[in-house]
Amino acid sequence: MALSQPEEIGVGTMRCRCGVDVHAHVIPAEFPAYLGSAAPAGWPSMAPADACHRHVMIDGKNYRTVSDKCWTTARRLADFEDMGLALQAISPMPELLSYWLPAAAAAQLVRYLNEQIAGMVNESAGQLIGLGAVPLQDMDLAIRELQYLKATPGFAGVEIGSNINGVAVGDPRLDPFFEACEALDMAVFVHALRPAGMDRLVGPPPLQQVLAYPTDVGLAAASVLTSHLITRRPKLRLAFSHGGGTLAMLLPRLEQAMSVFPAVKDCVGHSPTAQARALFYDALVFDTPTLQHLVSTFGESQLMLGTDYPFNFHDHRPVARIQDAGFAPPVQDQLLQANARRFLGLPSSPSPASTGITT
Repeated sequence: MALSQPEEIGVGTMRCRCGVDVHAHVIPAEFPAYLGSAAPAGWPSMAPADACHRHVMIDGKNYRTVSDKCWTTARRLADFEDMGLALQAISPMPELLSYWLPAAAAAQLVRYLNEQIAGMVNESAGQLIGLGAVPLQDMDLAIRELQYLKATPGFAGVEIGSNINGVAVGDPRLDPFFEACEALDMAVFVHALRPAGMDRLVGPPPLQQVLAYPTDVGLAAASVLTSHLITRRPKLRLAFSHGGGTLAMLLPRLEQAMSVFPAVKDCVGHSPTAQARALFYDALVFDTPTLQHLVSTFGESQLMLGTDYPFNFHDHRPVARIQDAGFAPPVQDQLLQANARRFLGLPSSPSPASTGITT
């Protein structure tokens, strides 16, 4: 895919439409009727809101009101220029992963979601790529759907939750799935889902996204280190949303604990920081010093652009944010597109991305 030419924004600053966004979501315009006698609790539906919005209904309650950018490919692509994007990986709204449904029902729902994603990818003329869903509450069904995704054009991998009905990502019970991902060369993007600690929040419901999501992602990533998942599966391409959540702050504690607690040293084995630098992370942290710390901690080769598009709480100018963070041009290029292409298993860009060079 050829990158578009950079454009001049302001005095002497070049912006490009070159970013590869690994963190963006899809909700279908409609949900299918359940193919059974009665839909199980948690089966989603849509209700009209206005000309451009609909309500996602779950168990008779409005879970979220969303815009048609969630399902209309042309509306989504129209925002690429302002955001500076060349390519976007799209995955389901995490609540739709549906691990709490009966396995057969979840398999039915995620197949529909995957078909909708495939349709959007097909409409996008190469500007979208899919990260599908699998029913991880049933290992056989999950691997079967993973194989389906591998055989379906337009998919680079899967999105999974930060926990599977409370089971941590690093739990050995999930190892057959990660073995299959490694064997099929499918990327895995871990997104916060139904986080722990909700009873400790004081304030309105959106604090789940603001405060609890990063905590659950950090614990999920830490479980990968303490279970040796990434050392046992070195070819697995595994990424974590929201900058890895709290993981960067937990690593020094894990390193120190290995010299204090023999049980922790036996559990972790290899340096947790070295293990963490083999994982990928999106750069969706809304703060330049935090982004700089993550690059220093995890390595300039492991951070990727992410937006959480098209929800209200997303980064509207992700390329500009990275270009304005003060990184050298080669590092900017890695963060903007090269690392994401490697994570998604895509060919390298045919030419270096424009990186905010002043003229």
